Formats: sequence, structure tokens, C-alpha cells
Amino acid sequence: MPENLFLTEIEGSTGVAVSECYQCFRCTNGCPAARDMDIVPHRTIGLIIAGERERVLSSASPWACLQCAACSIRCPNGIDIARVFTALRQLSVGSGMAAHREVHDFDTLMIDSIARHGRMYELGTVMRYRLARGEYLRQYRMGIGMVKKRRIGLFPHNAADRKGIRSIITKTVKNGR
Repeated sequence: MPENLFLTEIEGSTGVAVSECYQCFRCTNGCPAARDMDIVPHRTIGLIIAGERERVLSSASPWACLQCAACSIRCPNGIDIARVFTALRQLSVGSGMAAHREVHDFDTLMIDSIARHGRMYELGTVMRYRLARGEYLRQYRMGIGMVKKRRIGLFPHNAADRKGIRSIITKTVKNGR
């Protein structure tokens, strides 16, 4: 029987014993986002075990995942499915197969904003996202309304310990989380 390189890749990069899944469905039953997934969590794990790399990495499911870890908590074998889904996001972007690249792009801008200011600067993050996508005036009326109602600020509000927060982000990115 040929070696399943995809399973080996996932288990090696996450440290999660995906192959111990026996398809009990508990992860899917506890997942609040399962109804929005094209491949539900237990089936995604099954496809990894079956070596279906392209099908899994081009799926929208890792992008629908809320990272709430309900699936991981419910797993009787202790499989950290949320961690696997995080790895699938990274692999799908790296391989060019990401179904929802815009989620990754926005996440990256949001983390950058938090690293800069110690908290998210909403207006700046959304403006950078819209500019990067060429959507210069999309939903500008809503944005103006939010500024007028003081729901978001025109200028960033910097946290006191930005260096500490930046350090946490750097360590987290370095560890692949």
C-alpha cells in the first residue's frame, strides 16, 4: 500500500494524530459552522486519511471554521481538529488552492493592525483591505455612518504595551498557529 503523503504532511506539521480518527461524527455534530461547510469536519479528516489533498485544500470548509475548538473538545481521541483546519488554511494558501483567499488576506491585515497598534484599528484595516482588492468605494456610506455614530474611530487608539503584544504575535506566527 503506497504511503499517504498528505496524511504524513498534516500529522508532521500539526503534531496531531489525524489517523486515529474513527469517524464518530462528534466533531461535526458539535460544530456551529458545519451547515456552512462544503465538507463537514469528520469528512474532512476522512479525506485527509484517504489522501485527497486537492479536494481538501480547495475546499471552503477550513475558511468557514470559526476556530472555536468545539470539534477538538468533543473528539474522544483527542484529535485537535481546529489545529488541523488552521494548517489546512495555511497549506491551501501556500499551494494556491485556497477557496477563500480573501479571508486569509483580511486576517493578515487584521493581525498586522494589532501588531502595529496593540489592538485593531478597524477603519485602517478595512481601508487597506478594500484598496488591496480594488474596491475603493465599496460600502463607503456604511463606513461614514459608522464614523458619525462613533462605532469606529478615524484614528487608531494605541494600546500601552504594543511591544508585548507584537512579541506574542511574533511567537505565535513563528510556531505556525
